[in-house]
Amino acid sequence: MKNIIVGILTILILGLMAWTASKGGAYQGGEQGKVIANIGGSVEQNSAQAVPHEKSDREKEDEALRALRDKSGNAGAFKVSQNYKSKCSSCHGVNGSGFQNAKAMMGPKLIGQTSQEIYKSLIEFKSGRKENMVMRGLLLNLSEEELKVLADEIGEFPARAKALQDR
Repeated sequence: MKNIIVGILTILILGLMAWTASKGGAYQGGEQGKVIANIGGSVEQNSAQAVPHEKSDREKEDEALRALRDKSGNAGAFKVSQNYKSKCSSCHGVNGSGFQNAKAMMGPKLIGQTSQEIYKSLIEFKSGRKENMVMRGLLLNLSEEELKVLADEIGEFPARAKALQDR
């Protein structure tokens, strides 16, 4: 009895496989294969006819990341130390102007704050009184002297920006 049931199910499965293959299913290309083939070729051809689509989250994040990379470069900005570039500029910008996107603030504006305010904030981030894991991780191995040098440099940003404008 078991052999008869297995034989009927085998014939049924083989019949369904043959029917799927004759209809041009996914394994044979068929309509699905045509859709996939059209994705590469017709997107460029139909782009003029296509309705503009809403940007996906991934596209928005890529755009924000490109803007962040542009801000961290040195083009059109005053000179900063390698220490500032490596630790601060990717979030706060090479000139301390900060970086924000639609979803979150990556790094607040630093330019315009005094070196004492910056130093106090750096100490608070390092000690954990201000919570920010990125800041704490960056500052954990820096001495208080290094923090003071960094704070003094950031405190000079307004003067550097003015000197750059006066040129």
